[in-house]
Amino acid sequence: MKFFSKLITLTLLFTQLTVNSQSIVDIVVNSPDHNTLETAVIAADLAGTLSGPGPFTLFAPTDAAFAMIDPAVIDALLADPSGDLTKILTHHAVNGVASSDNIFDGMTISTLLGQNITFDINGSALTINGINISVANIKADNGVVHVIDAVLLPEITPATIVDIVVNSPDHNTLETAVLAAGLETALSGAGPFTLFAPTDAAFAAIDPAVLNSLLADPQGALTEVLTYHAVSGVAGSSIITDGLLMSTLRGQNINFSVNGNGVFVNNAQITVTDIQAANGVVHIIDAVLLPTPTGTSRGNANGTIVDVIVNSPDHNTLETAVLAAGLETALSGDGPFTVFAPTDAAFAAVDPAVLSALLADPQGELTRVLTYHALTGVANTSNIFDGMRLTSLQGSPLTISINNDGAFVNNARITVTDITTSNGVIHVIDAVLIP
Repeated sequence: MKFFSKLITLTLLFTQLTVNSQSIVDIVVNSPDHNTLETAVIAADLAGTLSGPGPFTLFAPTDAAFAMIDPAVIDALLADPSGDLTKILTHHAVNGVASSDNIFDGMTISTLLGQNITFDINGSALTINGINISVANIKADNGVVHVIDAVLLPEITPATIVDIVVNSPDHNTLETAVLAAGLETALSGAGPFTLFAPTDAAFAAIDPAVLNSLLADPQGALTEVLTYHAVSGVAGSSIITDGLLMSTLRGQNINFSVNGNGVFVNNAQITVTDIQAANGVVHIIDAVLLPTPTGTSRGNANGTIVDVIVNSPDHNTLETAVLAAGLETALSGDGPFTVFAPTDAAFAAVDPAVLSALLADPQGELTRVLTYHALTGVANTSNIFDGMRLTSLQGSPLTISINNDGAFVNNARITVTDITTSNGVIHVIDAVLIP
């Protein structure tokens, strides 16, 4: 009888141990209130990690917590499980056991994502980043779980245009081309830029021999093709109209058509619009845009940009400044460039002492000021719009504004537009732009 009594006792003890033997993932999976979290953890392939030895502390948002988030956002997260979803989930876990008996008011710990979370204790209420911990200290074999009633959102660095291309499963050829041309740094810069991104299928429609020849000349023909797919500024779908022209980074225009069949840039249909990036916007297109080959003759009755400045009776100070800074060779190059040219009267409005100081430092401040008046590409009246931001050669942005008083770049009125040269365009302005 004693034997059976002892056996029953051991059996009950073993059963209790078996029931209590569970990992953090087991707790989530077996909870009726954490189905969305379970789905997310499995989708992000974190179940193995959170079932490991740890120990870990998991802050587990309930289904009700996830339900407060826009369903479209949840769907987007689940569609990108190795990206932002993983970032959000790892922001809910920390290494070690942070139970209520070792948490203190104001305590800050780092999550598996690497960002800090902070605890506050107010009476019997315990919060984390202002979110209530509704159930604390659910013990697991490999740590502890706290139930929380909202989702912790980390600071997620917005992706650049290059990040979007690199992370896209449909743009492997474009990624290869951008890296081969060494354009990843430029397209990860402040911009902003608009990129028209051909898919792998679009590149596959090109003669393989042509594509190979482009990749074999990354700094030449390939760069010309790629820069023909990008423009300065954010050209969202809201500003694209039928017949609109825009100047690309290559300097040649692309034209848009809008009809019953969709929105097109040159011969390519824009299939996905307005993918937002930290430094601009991406539109996906179904064909590769091929620029007109640069001809051997670039003749123009006006000559180069420098020729126009030198021959103008209203730009003597600008001529002196360009020559002093040694920029005449650069601004006589192929470009193309856009130059906003202040008149002599504009320079006369500058404090003479400031102007003398600029001329006394031609390779320094004078060059900074002059390159702030120029940009790569042709920005003419056919493709500029109100609110457009352009990146100057100096690196700082220029802003176009158009209203009833006229067209302006920063605080300067554009008094004469679209003086065409062999290597770009000049707009005359009535004030000096100061970066």
